Amino acid sequence: MRPFRYERATDPAGAVALLARSPQAAFLGGGTNLVDLMKLDVARPDLLVDLRGVTSRTIEELPDGGVRVGAGVSNSDLAADPLIRRRCPVVAQAVLGGASTQLRNLATVGGNLLQRTRCGYFQDVSTACNKREPGTGCSAIEGHNRDLAVLGSSPDCIATHPSDLAVALVAVDAAVRTVGPDGSRVIPLTELHRLPGSDPQHDNVLAHGELITAVDLPPLPFAANSRYRKIRDRASYAFALVSVAAAVDLVDGQVRDVRIALGGVAHKPWRATRAEDLLRGGPLTEQRLRRAAEAELVDARPQSDNAFKVPLARNAIVRTLLDLAGE
Repeated sequence: MRPFRYERATDPAGAVALLARSPQAAFLGGGTNLVDLMKLDVARPDLLVDLRGVTSRTIEELPDGGVRVGAGVSNSDLAADPLIRRRCPVVAQAVLGGASTQLRNLATVGGNLLQRTRCGYFQDVSTACNKREPGTGCSAIEGHNRDLAVLGSSPDCIATHPSDLAVALVAVDAAVRTVGPDGSRVIPLTELHRLPGSDPQHDNVLAHGELITAVDLPPLPFAANSRYRKIRDRASYAFALVSVAAAVDLVDGQVRDVRIALGGVAHKPWRATRAEDLLRGGPLTEQRLRRAAEAELVDARPQSDNAFKVPLARNAIVRTLLDLAGE
């Protein structure tokens, strides 16, 4: 463990000011990802700014019918909240599929969204990794890549984003509220995370010192008819090989509106807009679902050991939407 300083902020502005003291400083929420990376000597902050008591831990209904979730809400409280379970069951299901009870009790909503996109090579400092050390190469491309990306990857990185919660929030059009050195802003979840390109060391669009204060779920009535499906190697506490978050608005058997997001397949939660566009305005049949899923995955570029993810993702989309139609 490398030496570091520790400060405890009392409000968001104070936390932002403290982090501005050093380009190597980091916010500490639940610490379920950051502390692990520090132990592995992957993350090397010289200052930790503790956010306990800084970000809100409340979940409230907004005047427009949306829901605001404080960034300090624990994953356990989010999954158990009656308003979330009623309005957006896909969010509660995703959280419950994500980790052990002990981790959910500690992890926060804001921290979950900002955990590092990673693979085993990123966490092994003896290997080459462009995300950890830009310009050194990507060991995963010629190495063990069974779990890694088939969409949106680049020659510099094929890691996948691990968050289940982020996939569900992308599917229901959520947005994050932030405060930073340049003021506050609202960022759609679809735009928060980045694809790797030639700059894989940056997982998201936040500036240094920019703090997530809340997540807003818009008034999306058909999000009540939503589901999260996660396919993984073991029944619990494993990252997704493929996951699907979906919500559908069916009227007389026709798809009036639909939302689909995929996890486990890309450097960021993957919003399946191509499939959504093909499904709107027609019946929700297995044939149409397969065509839409295949169109979404047409640009997939699997690696040597993960081509199975393409049919797996297609079948997961079809099964999840057919299940929703049955309800």
